[in-house]
Amino acid sequence: MTGQACLTLVRRNPVNAAILDRLPALGAPQAHLTAGALFGTVWNLLSGQPPGANIADYDLFYWDADLSYEAEDAVIRRADALFADLPGTVEVRNQARVHLWFREKTGLERPALRSARDGIDQFLVECTALGIDARGEIYAPFGLRDLAAGRLRLNRQNHTPGLYRAKVESYRRRWPWLTDCEA
Repeated sequence: MTGQACLTLVRRNPVNAAILDRLPALGAPQAHLTAGALFGTVWNLLSGQPPGANIADYDLFYWDADLSYEAEDAVIRRADALFADLPGTVEVRNQARVHLWFREKTGLERPALRSARDGIDQFLVECTALGIDARGEIYAPFGLRDLAAGRLRLNRQNHTPGLYRAKVESYRRRWPWLTDCEA
């Protein structure tokens, strides 16, 4: 799958298309639409399902050196206003702050991230490491071949490999044709 083919599939989900069209107006540095909104849409369409099926939320990553809760909250409030008319939840997170709350939420350590793409690089499953920035540029550090083929592999850069099996089981419940290459 080429980047353009992936972008075409992702934009067939009208929520993704609206978010990507409006993302520059958010004004958040290094903003990317990422995670299940992207790979879920691709897998839905490859499975013959509606593009928005099985998508719980729409994740936006950005990176800002201001680690204050107030700064992140201001971006979240702007996003709430910008995307208020869209169905589904838009989750906005400053990747520079992840290490501050990750242990409390998960009980696991996470090193500080240096960019929004650093967060994408560390997704648990390689082919799900995918983002589209405010210019419409696709970022896929492991390529798009496994995404298109439904091949799931543990990302060795992830800091929580013990969560891999549960994540794969969750994906396979929604898209049974996916293949766990680590099994």
